[in-house]
Amino acid sequence: MAERLYLYDTTLRDGQQTQGVQFSVAEKQKIAAALDDLGLDYIEGGWPGANPTDSAFFEEAKPTRATMTAFGMTKRAGRSAENDDVLAGVLNARTPAVCLVGKTHDFHVTAALGIGLEENVENISASVAHCVAQGREALFDAEHFFDGYAANPDYALECLVAARDAGARWIVLCDTNGGTLPDRIAQVIREVIAAGIPGERLGIHTHNDTETAVAGSLAAVEAGARQIQGTLNGLGERCGNANLISLLPTLLLKEPYASAYETGVSADALSRVTQVSRMLDDVLNRVPLKQLPYVGASAFAHKAGLHASAILKDPSTYEHVEPSLVGNQRFIPMSNQAGQSNLRRRLMEAGIEVAPGDPALARILERVKERENEGYAYDTAQASFEILAREELGRAADFFEVKRYRVTVERRKNKYDKMVTLSEAVVVVKVDGEKKLSVSESMDETGSDRGPVNALSKALAKDLGPYQEIIEDMRLVDFKVRITQGGTEAVTRVIIDSADGQGRRWSTVGVSPNIVDASFEALLDAVRWKLARDVGSAAKAAE
Repeated sequence: MAERLYLYDTTLRDGQQTQGVQFSVAEKQKIAAALDDLGLDYIEGGWPGANPTDSAFFEEAKPTRATMTAFGMTKRAGRSAENDDVLAGVLNARTPAVCLVGKTHDFHVTAALGIGLEENVENISASVAHCVAQGREALFDAEHFFDGYAANPDYALECLVAARDAGARWIVLCDTNGGTLPDRIAQVIREVIAAGIPGERLGIHTHNDTETAVAGSLAAVEAGARQIQGTLNGLGERCGNANLISLLPTLLLKEPYASAYETGVSADALSRVTQVSRMLDDVLNRVPLKQLPYVGASAFAHKAGLHASAILKDPSTYEHVEPSLVGNQRFIPMSNQAGQSNLRRRLMEAGIEVAPGDPALARILERVKERENEGYAYDTAQASFEILAREELGRAADFFEVKRYRVTVERRKNKYDKMVTLSEAVVVVKVDGEKKLSVSESMDETGSDRGPVNALSKALAKDLGPYQEIIEDMRLVDFKVRITQGGTEAVTRVIIDSADGQGRRWSTVGVSPNIVDASFEALLDAVRWKLARDVGSAAKAAE
């Protein structure tokens, strides 16, 4: 019979300790809802009383199926658990569960806390017992446990026993510094279980400072721990925590975990894990890491012609799981390494049917190779590749024609007599025989200049006549520039990532010695790709 594993998310607390990350209350609520929808067992909402945002989150918390948990620390020395205002603040969050962090490394007790070893043990015992007496499920986070166990195993175990005897439901062993390797984690957990702490009450909390947080968590499970703590996308202090986005598919799809253990995460929820991962990046306003296991845009990308040819015959030749199981997609990028089988597969995925042996295939491949020699990169700009292919096949629709464009950048004084920069763009297009002139500034709502590319993007998308409604939900989400040659012959490559209200993301490329021209080429391809996809869909829907 499969054993139950319990999944504990600490994105809203430990994840918020990531450098540069600070969630608003609304963002924390959005993330908590997504975590609950996945089927996780515990959601750690933060440390009530530590900052206004965490306190407000608990005050406004929505009901969840998962056990909402407040984080705090064991009582301070010199006062009782009943009279410790910090501990009271955690309990006042009224969550069903409370997770208390306490010292288990003797060095930290004497050097950081400045108290005696036995007093620390009493603090742990009294704090856990007080939470249990208040009707809360108590978790004890054994901070620096693996380092403490290496230095003084008897004392580290004494701290765990104190939490166990006081009624802690879970005793979580923390590799706080992230330096303990998986084999050592497994060995220590087996010894802890042998010392009298049951595995069904043990959790693991790893950090990723040696790039082994996920491996360490799996080693802990194999050794007997039954709770795993982690964060979405591996957020966390320094190098981050164990990545639950990687752990979930591994536990549900990989042996021996898939048959030996069960979790509260269903196959249907697992199919939304890519969406959840990208939602978090959207909240953080950062570009998703393409190489993330399972959910990254490159996780199921097959660039080499040999690989793509084999994938056409049987996807298992170069894929360890079916992409749809985690809500991801197979991707055949185009590059100068591509063969005709690779090309046909990529065109098919774009909805472009081409018969085997069609002379256009050779022309497309030749054009890709020529343009990549000029500095283009189609393996990361698939939308531009589709535009190129449609042109060679004679299937590119002429939605509009750009007649001219101009960008100006001006430094001038504002009404406060302060010098500011203002970028302005003018774009003239011809749509259905009618010329349309659009002018846009790049000033945002705060009065800050967003640059000439932003002004160009706004002007281009300002008035496309009958197509305007289709592009209203477009937005530019990333802009990357690379100089592909040096010196006086420098060539600029611009990659632009766009997104729309349908949740789609696509990349386009422009190349020119002039960065404005390269940017406009990429912007133009982005709009054309959107129209090629959606105008056809709208026409079919109207039929």
